[in-house]
Amino acid sequence: MALFEAVHPVAASILQEHGFRVDSLKHSPSAQELAELAKTSTLIGVRSKTKISAQLLSGSTALAAVGCFCIGTDQVDASAAALGIPIFNAPFSNTRSVAEMTLAEIICLSRALFQKSSQLHVGRWDKSSKNSREVRGRTLGIIGYGHIGSQLSVLAESLGMRVVFFDTARKLALGNAHSLANMDAVLAASDFVSLHVPDMASTRNLIGAAQLQNMKLGAMLVNNSRGKVVDLVALASALKSGHVGGAAVDVFPEEPAENGDGFSTPLAGLSNVILTPHIGGSTEEAQEAIAIDVAEKLARFWTQGCTATSVNFPAVDLPNVRSGQVRILHVHQNVPGVLSKMHTLLANAGVNINAEHLQSDQNTSYVILDVDAFQDANIMNALRTLPETIRMRVAG
Repeated sequence: MALFEAVHPVAASILQEHGFRVDSLKHSPSAQELAELAKTSTLIGVRSKTKISAQLLSGSTALAAVGCFCIGTDQVDASAAALGIPIFNAPFSNTRSVAEMTLAEIICLSRALFQKSSQLHVGRWDKSSKNSREVRGRTLGIIGYGHIGSQLSVLAESLGMRVVFFDTARKLALGNAHSLANMDAVLAASDFVSLHVPDMASTRNLIGAAQLQNMKLGAMLVNNSRGKVVDLVALASALKSGHVGGAAVDVFPEEPAENGDGFSTPLAGLSNVILTPHIGGSTEEAQEAIAIDVAEKLARFWTQGCTATSVNFPAVDLPNVRSGQVRILHVHQNVPGVLSKMHTLLANAGVNINAEHLQSDQNTSYVILDVDAFQDANIMNALRTLPETIRMRVAG
């Protein structure tokens, strides 16, 4: 298997324990390099920069699963599900790291620490309380009250902040936080606004000129979610006019593939903006936790066929294969009669089924069959050549 973008080495150790030969690469590969490795890689592990296209997925017969060693999975084309390739990620492992950095940035913005530090670096002493305020008693608005947003909510309340939030799904408010009816209500009520939403069609340019204008005069914005959520040109304009008092941005619409590559943004040079290079989840603790989580999910899928934690696949989970049995993993089109055909093939060959589990979504069915061990390769070929078959293999 291949791991890209300097995935924490504990992932390679876990996968090697399960018999994989692991190629660990520090960089995000070019499309050509990725395509070459996908031809022979059973599993591929990426972080947030490497894009896995539909063309690559459809062109690889070896690839069985993709591990996203991060929170999101939007870097992998959605066609993976239809091709029988499950995607695994680590949705909870770096939530604390992102929440902590967000809170730190809110405090830095409120105390103007970035400006004060920058001035001292050029020899200018400015011991003034102007534009420096405590966060206690001020209102934090959170857009997206998922695992990161809700954890930030608890941390902010511990500092005496009032928390309001909006989420498209009904969420249980933690502590004394209050859910508001819509995003505009949160923008209008908040001294600080923090964004924690996924990258999808409905969230792109979620915050533009109109939304920024709806924020309180002097309020500050933090985006540690996805780069296309905020219109950065509109944000730069609102910062220059003084309507938005400050901002912290960790994610950008276009990000360099390698450390040291050139980078530009409309926010560059603005003294009241904290810019960071997509490091919200980049702590040693978070990267190790992510590596363990995703590597173990990939290993369980390969050895047992478990997909219970996949983001795009029917969820199937069973215990280890018992001694003397074979586990058949069969992904097929969700149409009537396929299971009956499989049963008939096995029965005609005298193969006994000991355990069976099936889950389906609208288009795809995934069946696990534990059967008595057999040596006849024709049985596997017959199952593989069923017209409805998408992918199949024996676990182990």
